[in-house]
Amino acid sequence: MPDDAAAARTAAEEQSAFSHPPVDPDATAAYGDHPDQVIDFYAPRTETALAPLVVVLHGGAWRAPYDRRHITPFCGFLARRGFAVANVEYRRGEGTTAGRWPGTFDDVAAAMDALPALARESLPRADLRRTVVTGHSAGGQLALWAAARHLLPADAPWRTDGPPFLRGVVALAPIADLTVADKLDVCGGAARQLLGGEEKFTERRPYADPALLLPTGIATTLVQGRTDVDVPQMVAESYADAAAKAGEVVGLTLLEDVGHFPLIDPAADACAVVAEEIAQLAW
Repeated sequence: MPDDAAAARTAAEEQSAFSHPPVDPDATAAYGDHPDQVIDFYAPRTETALAPLVVVLHGGAWRAPYDRRHITPFCGFLARRGFAVANVEYRRGEGTTAGRWPGTFDDVAAAMDALPALARESLPRADLRRTVVTGHSAGGQLALWAAARHLLPADAPWRTDGPPFLRGVVALAPIADLTVADKLDVCGGAARQLLGGEEKFTERRPYADPALLLPTGIATTLVQGRTDVDVPQMVAESYADAAAKAGEVVGLTLLEDVGHFPLIDPAADACAVVAEEIAQLAW
């Protein structure tokens, strides 16, 4: 496809994804004192007695302007599909800087640890035995990381004694390999900024890079658009290759003629594919 046509399609996909009005949650609970340390909860819109819980980690290159509100239409879509949904907010970078070290990781770890108790209170119909974590773009990195905390270095403050109680992870166009993402300058060097810049990148990668935290022992599927120019297919493929070398099979669903944003756009067919991938792991 000519560059002009590809750019036009990418712009149209982004416009569609951001055209939906925000969907207000049914409840919100705090997992810390900072205003960004909150989780929005959406009850399933079906009459199922118990519904799988989908934990959503939004993207936006770990940068402050992109908060959880932009992914609320996706959360509402999942609720209409019969899932209970937890939309996690976390501290991001200041200004145009991507991420906050160690705050971003502090928050995701704290949110995941607090979720069972908060969900029992706010989502009584959530089946915590069927919890799936999903995340888009930068949130995909955080989702994969959250499932791999038991593999972190021994001195990592976020390390857990064992794997999390999850049915699976569905990572959507994830920034899943920080080295490859950095080489491709994904989101304007966001991966390097996340770890504190060039002088800290190599030192901190073992604590943050999902491609180094394998095998997780958690069922994992990556969903990737082949025409994604924001987080190219190569990033997901590198993670899948690293998993295979570690002896773990990771699913990789590649969608033709799909870019970055249709994966979280309720108006796009790709979003229905995502819901089905989540359902396959949840049930």
